Amino acid sequence: MKKIVLVLSLLTVIIFACKKDPAEEHATFDPTLYQINFREFPDPEFPLANKPTNAGVMLGRMLFYEKAMSKDGSQACADCHRQQHAFSDSLQFSIGVEKLPGKRQAMAVMNLAWHKNGMFWDGRAASVHEQALKPIQDPLEMNEKLDNVVAKLQADKKYRDQFVRAFGSETVTAEKIGLAIEQFEWVMISNNSKFDQYKRGEVALTDSEERGRKLFFTEFDPSGQKKGAECFHCHGGFNFTNDDYMNNGLDAEASQTDIGKQKVSNDPADKAKFKTPSLRNVALTAPYMHNGRFQTLEQVIDHYNTGVKNSPTVDFLMQYNLQPGGLALSSQDKADLIAFLKTLTDKDFLINPAFSNPF
Repeated sequence: MKKIVLVLSLLTVIIFACKKDPAEEHATFDPTLYQINFREFPDPEFPLANKPTNAGVMLGRMLFYEKAMSKDGSQACADCHRQQHAFSDSLQFSIGVEKLPGKRQAMAVMNLAWHKNGMFWDGRAASVHEQALKPIQDPLEMNEKLDNVVAKLQADKKYRDQFVRAFGSETVTAEKIGLAIEQFEWVMISNNSKFDQYKRGEVALTDSEERGRKLFFTEFDPSGQKKGAECFHCHGGFNFTNDDYMNNGLDAEASQTDIGKQKVSNDPADKAKFKTPSLRNVALTAPYMHNGRFQTLEQVIDHYNTGVKNSPTVDFLMQYNLQPGGLALSSQDKADLIAFLKTLTDKDFLINPAFSNPF
């Protein structure tokens, strides 16, 4: 018996002696592509140079939740883009590291792989990886220099190793930071709402939801023979956005203090035009509009019903909203529209562990 115990003890010593210290293990490049369930969505066109990989997405996820990306280590991207709010912020304006409010409401981060017409409310970033670096440097947000972020990540072994796995080199650069966050944000897909399930024939809509659906997808009839809310013109397609910049009549010209896309394009025709956001998960992304002026969906619908203001750049699609009486939506119509909008909530997206804090 003593011999058996001695042999087992020796084997245990040999096994532990042969195991490598995790700190001494070397990370290796892993080009394994990330598997995505697009369901009924069309396949996005990922660039060959930055197709999402398991390692790249994980690195982007780590960076999305990394507070060292900010000046004082107190704030990460995820602090203004919270999963329970479909990766938007419940505040009108997010508060940065200097305790100052931003200038615009934080947009929801989802389905960005299909946004091909610029990023941010005003389109000032051409791509997701370009967009990812701007809040880091914004004095009203994370207020940090990219060189400092690179130095902090380069000094951390877990990041050096993850950059090796994602890009084949432990050298951290601002470009790679943006590309990794882009990979993560590309795979943050919301496509399993009740409406998606309805489209697949898996569930039925309630009477109110169905009435709201018809209103949403029906054009306004000037003759008054049928009700239509015309929402689908701007919020149509599988992602419920036309991916364009529009003036939806929030203010008359004299009150347009935020000129929107015009500041980027320098084109007066773009004055007060802002990106059309997706309506997916819209019930969870209040407050609404670029300046967060509306707290509820009821207020949003009231705006489109009778509150649209005229100005030289207001979109042509607002023509019926601008007429006396607006869209003539009743209280029941409004309630039905809201019931339908709530079917766009994707509960799986809100709790998907693949998008949660990895630390």
